[in-house]
Amino acid sequence: MHSFEQQVAGHRDYLYKFARMQLRNDAWAEDAVSETLLAALVKPQAFEQRSQLKTWLVGILKHKVIDALRHHSREITAASSSEDDDTDPLELLNFRTDGHFTEAPAEWGNPEQQTQSRQFFEVLEACADRLPPAQGRLFLMREWLELSSDEICKELNLTPTNLYVQLHRARLRLRECLEMNWFQKVGAT
Repeated sequence: MHSFEQQVAGHRDYLYKFARMQLRNDAWAEDAVSETLLAALVKPQAFEQRSQLKTWLVGILKHKVIDALRHHSREITAASSSEDDDTDPLELLNFRTDGHFTEAPAEWGNPEQQTQSRQFFEVLEACADRLPPAQGRLFLMREWLELSSDEICKELNLTPTNLYVQLHRARLRLRECLEMNWFQKVGAT
């Protein structure tokens, strides 16, 4: 049987991959993971085995990632260009005046069943990595770190409209990437 320290260390690669995806900076990710591992090893009694060790470590890491984002927020600009501020959010909705999609989304089959697949999450992660840095960061803060829109706007000094525009663009790009790299392949089988 492995010691607690060995079990914690065994999750390092996964934690680094998670932090790297969130922070998009190797040094920051390494720091967040190191702080997570240190926190777990300093207080092993905090792990009450109400969840799996990996889940507990990711919970710690989420807080470290949020701290890193706050600490480094001045080093990253959230707005990718000035055109984002001038864009009418309604232009991005991809709907005709009659309320129908201008281009219907691809058939996704049973999304709940697809999300159970490990390969799906690998494709989703690859698609998220391809987002422009500002959009990717905002999307990850909102959807994976579960920060509220108000927190993100305050943290990055964004208007709610600009945040909405950026998140909408990120979701559209993710949808397009998933349709091309996952759902078309799944539907073809």
